[in-house]
Amino acid sequence: MTRRVHDALPTLAIMLGASVWGFVWYPMRLLASMGLTGTAASATTSGAACLFVLALKHRSIRTISWHWLLVCLGIAAGVTSVGFVWGAIHGQVMRVLLLFYLTPAWTAIFAHFILKDRLTRADAALSLLSLAGAVTMLWSPELGMPLPANAAEWAGLAGGMGFAMSNVLVVRITRTLPRMKPEMRTAVIFGGAAIVATLASFFEPMRAAPAASQMGVVLFIVMGLGVVLAVNNVIVQIGLARVPANRASIIMLFELVVTALSSWLIANEAPGPREWAGGACIVAACVLSAWVHRPRGEPSQRPPHDPEGKKKSTRAMV
Repeated sequence: MTRRVHDALPTLAIMLGASVWGFVWYPMRLLASMGLTGTAASATTSGAACLFVLALKHRSIRTISWHWLLVCLGIAAGVTSVGFVWGAIHGQVMRVLLLFYLTPAWTAIFAHFILKDRLTRADAALSLLSLAGAVTMLWSPELGMPLPANAAEWAGLAGGMGFAMSNVLVVRITRTLPRMKPEMRTAVIFGGAAIVATLASFFEPMRAAPAASQMGVVLFIVMGLGVVLAVNNVIVQIGLARVPANRASIIMLFELVVTALSSWLIANEAPGPREWAGGACIVAACVLSAWVHRPRGEPSQRPPHDPEGKKKSTRAMV
C-alpha cells in the first residue's frame, strides 16, 4: 500500500498543478476588478514568483550560464502568461483555454524546426484534428470565417503558441545546458513573463488605479499568487521528472475539467454545444498525441530477465 501511494504521488503532483492553473483565472479577475490590468497583474505575480524561486533556490543560481535560448524561453513564457491572463480576464474562460490548448498543432511545427524532430503523418493528422476542433468551436454562420471572435480569444491563441514554444525550448535547453538546474529554468520562465508583461502593460492603460483602501488586498493577492504559482511549478516539475511525458500530457488535461467547473460555478459561463464539440476534438488530439509519442518497449512489456530491454526503455523515457 505504501509503495502504491508513493508511486501515485507524482501523478497527484501534476493533477494539483493542473488544478491550480485551472483556477488561477479567478484571482486575476479579482485583481482586474480592483483596477489592476491583466498585463500588470501578470507582471507583478510573475515577478513575485521569480523572486521567491531565486530566494528559495539561491544556491542553484551559479548553474545559469548565458545563452540566447534563455532569452527566447523568457519571451515565449511572457507571451504565454500575458496571453492566458489577459484572455481569461476579458473573454470567456473556457473558449480562451481551449484555444490555448491547441498545443499538438504548434508543438509539432516548432519541434520540427527547433529540435529537428521529423514531422510524421501522425503529427500532421493530430495537428489537423486539433485545428478542426478550433474551427468547430469558432465557426458560426453569422460571423463567417472561423477565427477568434475578439481580442481575448486571439490572446488565448497566442498564449497557446507561446506555451508550445516554451515546452520545445525547455527540451532544447536541457540538451544544450545540462548543468542548469530545473528550478533555474523556472526562474527564467517567471522572470521572462514578468519582463514581457511589464513592457506590455505600457500599451494597456489602467482605467482606474486601485483605491488606497484596497492596496493591502491587492498586494496580498499578488504576493500570495506569486508564491502559489512558484511552489506549484516546483511541484509539477517533481511530478514531470517521475512520470513519462505521454502520461503527463494527458494528466495536464485535468486543467480543462477544473476550468470548466470553476468558470461555470463562479462566473456562470456554461460551454455551449460547439464549445463541447470543439473541445472534444482538441482533447482527443492531445490524448492521441501522447499515445503516438509514448516510449516504445516499456519495462512492463518485457520479460523481467531482459536487462537490455530495460536499458532501452530507460533511455527512451529520458
